[in-house]
Amino acid sequence: MGIKLDMVGIVTKDMKKSLDFYRLLGLDIPESANADVHVEVVQDGVRLAFDTVEVARDVYGGWEEPTGHRIELAFLCDSADAVNELYAKLVEHGYAGHREPWDAFWGQRYAIVADPDGNLVSLFA
Repeated sequence: MGIKLDMVGIVTKDMKKSLDFYRLLGLDIPESANADVHVEVVQDGVRLAFDTVEVARDVYGGWEEPTGHRIELAFLCDSADAVNELYAKLVEHGYAGHREPWDAFWGQRYAIVADPDGNLVSLFA
């Protein structure tokens, strides 16, 4: 049996706010998707999906607000400068910086921001 990672899903309380954040990251998401209850973006063969809390309730048979950091979304940037610039742009637009850019011991330039639902998103090069 073979498997392939095909989709990562994010449950969001406010679709527009969530999509705006991921647009700033550089994902191509049409503005017309702001009112949708389910949105998918394909990047290099992997789908990133966004569902409203209401959709999650229907799919899972209920929904409880998660606590704690359970999964990381990490986005590869073109360069260390690109990490710095993207982090600064997100923070300037009012998104919460979780950890400012630093040179990690494993050799990458790294930074962490929080999306509107509190998911930690890593930027690295």
